[in-house]
Amino acid sequence: MPKQVVPEQARRRRRKTRQGSVLSETLIVQTALRVLREHGSTGLTARRLGAALGADPSTLYRYFAGMDDLTRAIGEELMGRALDDWTTTGSWQVDLRALGLAIHSSYLQHPQAAVLTVSRVTGRPREIAADEAILGVLRGAGFPDATAVRVYHAFIDSTLAFAALDAGSLALTDEARETDEEMWSSTYARLPAATHPHIAATARLLAGRMTHSVYPVVLDTLLNDAAAQLRTARRHRAAQARAERSR
Repeated sequence: MPKQVVPEQARRRRRKTRQGSVLSETLIVQTALRVLREHGSTGLTARRLGAALGADPSTLYRYFAGMDDLTRAIGEELMGRALDDWTTTGSWQVDLRALGLAIHSSYLQHPQAAVLTVSRVTGRPREIAADEAILGVLRGAGFPDATAVRVYHAFIDSTLAFAALDAGSLALTDEARETDEEMWSSTYARLPAATHPHIAATARLLAGRMTHSVYPVVLDTLLNDAAAQLRTARRHRAAQARAERSR
């Protein structure tokens, strides 16, 4: 049975931690991000986090029901940071592109945390605010609800999928990542045209592209397709309106 989280007012510590700070959810999440950066996605434990905070590990359970609850809070923080850096322009395609890139960037700034949290659904306020914003942009642009949900699904899942993929690479050791990236020039570029004609013909281009994230390309493709769907929906509504007027 999960531990009962102490209500906000009741859990405030009057004594400072050994580090001279007063514990809060925000401080714990920020410290957890640092622990993840230093120790990797499998290195976050209550004992290690307590030591970093200068507090008894059991104190964490006054703020979170368990480490899984903390994981969700970390994921919400990354999503929330993206939303904090985002402003609307009134152009739905420009706004969604900017938000997608902001979410992707937020996770990549903390790759070890991204690996741990990107597949989670937190159900917390800042994640909910991001989802509300995306759906609001789509519905405000005139997408029918069924289409808006379909585009939202493709948008958020592709954004998080590429965040996971790219964060996984960044979370590797420098040596491992460099070895992977050099494979395109050390191995693929040396394959003979006699046995691998297509790779040989494109080897230089592959080496130039495959070490970079393709997320912006995929995002633009998704949004262009959504724009085409919106134009179709508008033509359909216009045709229906003309039909109604002609009756």
